[in-house]
Amino acid sequence: MSEDNKARIREFLDKVLTAGEIDATGDYFHADMVEEVPFPGQGPWLHGLKETLTRIRSAFPDSKWSVEEQIAEGNKVLTRFIWSGTHQGEFLGIPATNRVIRIWGMAIDRFEGQKVKSTRILMDTMGMMQQLGAIPAGPESGSKPNGAL
Repeated sequence: MSEDNKARIREFLDKVLTAGEIDATGDYFHADMVEEVPFPGQGPWLHGLKETLTRIRSAFPDSKWSVEEQIAEGNKVLTRFIWSGTHQGEFLGIPATNRVIRIWGMAIDRFEGQKVKSTRILMDTMGMMQQLGAIPAGPESGSKPNGAL
């Protein structure tokens, strides 16, 4: 069962998130699914998830989501992923920058049957905002604090 659930998540990332088949989201999530950590502005249930995925897809039309690692136990799957894409449309109030992002993240999905009932996504939001130029990047690695030589 846990191997099947891992395969379902990989298929969702490939078909919906990377290929952009947002209408297929209901094949993987229950209609009354719960997003434990909703994206800013995300509405409830499957409808809210689909709206958010549509917004992400229009901002990053070349999005690619790749699975780096998966761990499954019981009815839960943890997926560590990399999301990359070019910022070509408004996203979280940030106009298109044409910058390429590469963000790490993890999702914990709880299945009921063959579909996800609840999900929790944890991403490097700070890194994403820095890559988009919305906030300044930290000092270069190897830099000395306070401008010391």
